[in-house]
Amino acid sequence: MRLAAIASVTVNPCTTSSPTPKFTHFSVPNTPNSVNPLKLNSDHVQIQNPKFSWTSLKHASSLFTHYSDDSSSSGNLARNWMDFQGLNDWEGLLDPLDDTLRSEILRYGQFVEAAYRCFDFDPSSPTFATCKFSKNSLLTRTCSGDTGYKPTKNLRATCGIQLPRWIDRGPSWVSTQSSWIGYVAVCQDKEEIARLGRRDVVIAFRGTATGLEWAENLRATLTPLPGDMSSNGSCGAMVESGFLSLYTSGTDTCPSLQTMVREEIERILEIYGDEPISVTITGHSLGAALATLAAHDINCTFGNAPLVTVISFGGPRVGNQSFRYQLEKSGTKILRIVNSDDLITKVPGFVIDNNDVADRQSVNVAGLPNWFQKRAEEAQLVYADVGQELRLSSKECPQLSKGGVATCHELSTYLQLVNGFVSSNCPFRDTARRVFNEQRRKKLATL
Repeated sequence: MRLAAIASVTVNPCTTSSPTPKFTHFSVPNTPNSVNPLKLNSDHVQIQNPKFSWTSLKHASSLFTHYSDDSSSSGNLARNWMDFQGLNDWEGLLDPLDDTLRSEILRYGQFVEAAYRCFDFDPSSPTFATCKFSKNSLLTRTCSGDTGYKPTKNLRATCGIQLPRWIDRGPSWVSTQSSWIGYVAVCQDKEEIARLGRRDVVIAFRGTATGLEWAENLRATLTPLPGDMSSNGSCGAMVESGFLSLYTSGTDTCPSLQTMVREEIERILEIYGDEPISVTITGHSLGAALATLAAHDINCTFGNAPLVTVISFGGPRVGNQSFRYQLEKSGTKILRIVNSDDLITKVPGFVIDNNDVADRQSVNVAGLPNWFQKRAEEAQLVYADVGQELRLSSKECPQLSKGGVATCHELSTYLQLVNGFVSSNCPFRDTARRVFNEQRRKKLATL
């Protein structure tokens, strides 16, 4: 029995025969020392030039006649930006994957990549777990070309686990309690605002990088959602303990991530609230989970909140079925990009059948015996997938099929899969091109 019955698209995409640059990150330290994701080197991941180019990730507009040119595509985005932000749950845009939506997904992936490139992964550095660049130069130092966005706020996440005092004498990758996790940026370029059809606010989060963040990740049991993060009380909504801790914990010298996000969004809405505006929160791995919590928090905190959208890459499960209902009720729009071969997207806990459970008193875990279901519920390990899902797979792609578990989870893998996908019937471009040519020859033969 299928574990997730949420609206999804299951595909096996691959990139074109031409090489696509790897925008490599690796957030999982496999040694006692943290790994700099920009210096990984393996049979499948090679970084020749850390200054990657996004040019080759743009979809080949000449593949099919219905693929529009840049000017018409920009006009389509400006006119229908709410559709591309998920107002109608991306209906009709996922299979086949709309070319404009593809470009937007890749564009937001660039902001997540920037968060990784800014982070100091070197545990021997005195600036470990901080941003390597100043706020004003953050995007110009990490992105190719002008994004049109200006960073306005650095964001930090704090581990809420109570640590023994002796841990302070340990290595920095273990003892660092608060770490730079991402940033807020506001679109300021007039041409880009015109292209987008509104002023866009981006919040970008990186994935797990420090030992204490990993410790929080392992706190997989569900905990009630705080009342201030729900429009009508908790209503049984529960989320993963570690993710909530990283979002809500703070210290005397470092406010919580929740506080920083709320204060910055409040400031931005006061300045630009009279304009058409969107808030797009994007992240990878742990960052995807934090993006989901932040989006829900913004919608519950601000009665005048604009359209809030999450574009997540390789995110783990976040909460239970009641939490999913709260997300839907608050109008939070979530597009989850999932690689079927990525183990991180299959944890934590167990997934329930995605039926409407607003009035149900109990849930059934798909494919599990009743006694096990009861134990899972008692242990607070029954989760639910949220939002809309674009499910991809690297297994049948020659360029990615030999990659290990870590490769399947890399942000670069996700960007390659999104870039190569056409539709479930023609999962990657070379196949689509062959099918198109065959159909054209058959049609000419009948004339």
